[in-house]
Amino acid sequence: MPSPYRAIFAAPGTKRFSAAGLLGRMPLSMMGIGIVTMVSQLTGRYGLAGALSATLAMSAAVLGPYISRLVDRHGQRRVLRPATLAAVAAVAGLLVCAQQSAPEWSLFVFAAAAGCVPSVGSMVRARWAELYRGDGQKLHAAYSWESIVDELCFIVGPILSIGLSTAWFAEAGPLIAAGFLVVGVFWLTAQRATEPVPHPREHHTGGSALRSPGLQVLVATFVATGAVFGAVDVVTVAFADERGHKAAASLVLAVYALGSCLAGAVFGLLRPKGAAATRWLVGVCAMAVSMIPLQLAGSLPFLAVALFVAGLSIAPTMVTTMALVEQHVPRSKLTEGMTWTSTGLAVGVALGSSAAGWVVDAAGARSGYLVPVVAGALAAAVAFLGYRRLSRPAPQREGLGADERSEQQHVA
Repeated sequence: MPSPYRAIFAAPGTKRFSAAGLLGRMPLSMMGIGIVTMVSQLTGRYGLAGALSATLAMSAAVLGPYISRLVDRHGQRRVLRPATLAAVAAVAGLLVCAQQSAPEWSLFVFAAAAGCVPSVGSMVRARWAELYRGDGQKLHAAYSWESIVDELCFIVGPILSIGLSTAWFAEAGPLIAAGFLVVGVFWLTAQRATEPVPHPREHHTGGSALRSPGLQVLVATFVATGAVFGAVDVVTVAFADERGHKAAASLVLAVYALGSCLAGAVFGLLRPKGAAATRWLVGVCAMAVSMIPLQLAGSLPFLAVALFVAGLSIAPTMVTTMALVEQHVPRSKLTEGMTWTSTGLAVGVALGSSAAGWVVDAAGARSGYLVPVVAGALAAAVAFLGYRRLSRPAPQREGLGADERSEQQHVA
């Protein structure tokens, strides 16, 4: 293991909570695409499949920050376990209704209820932030490592979800994803030594973490970025299906994640220079430009190469985003702040997957790749417009209110 990564894992308990986070995050890459695969297998309707995936993502976007706010106040163990059990029960209801050809409204009800799934990635990053508070280099390496873990999930997850749903039975992908969630969350919350200490109620003044102008820019940009990801997932499954190789979609999406994983691994070894806000803006623009070659895809091998290149900009941008969140959000609301970025992605995934599903049904898979192009352009536009907010010195990161603390030195 390269030295920056070896250094962060020297602290006791770090390997265990990161491993638990890997398992707990598998549903992030498996559940949405698993629902798309399951519903398209059972009904042949990509519009319905995308709408259900969008419903799940939108619900998670609404409930996620509230769950993370409770975590900041009451601790991970007390909040995550009941939230996970509720989410798994809702997933079970969704699978039963899909298998039994229940009315469509019942599918949407259970998909919405499943949105109480916790943001496990935010919980793990909060542990790193607590452990290496004030050590910018170790936090950079830790966030880079967690970005690698995210991409490992997106390499393995779609292969498992799509592969099991096509080769075993339609509901297999979401079912296995629910199992990973239970094991990961209960293992993570059993590790009390590294759990961040809840902040007393009096530390939670000033309303939501989203009141931070910098966080608002990050979340708004990530809505458009999430639309890119959601559209690419749905259209790629349809693209492979049109060519008679639906199961190959999992491999193509894994190549997309592999590009991001490799870029994240290299980025974690570097010592970034300059302002984090500038690096972030460059990354968002690179993601937008990388969507253009998808319009030329005429075969699965070409598509895989194009997505691999597109993936190279993802992880470095995500790592920089976490550093910016820590700069612009008070310490007592850090988990909530990190979850808001996931929320932005979830909203975008919902919009992108839904829009892509309808475009595919109406005009075919190749036309569907116009959706991520438009979403990428929108992300770049929002990033440019909000850049000045991110580049301004941020208020306090540790205290109760912006007027009660002095400015802190930026991480990164």
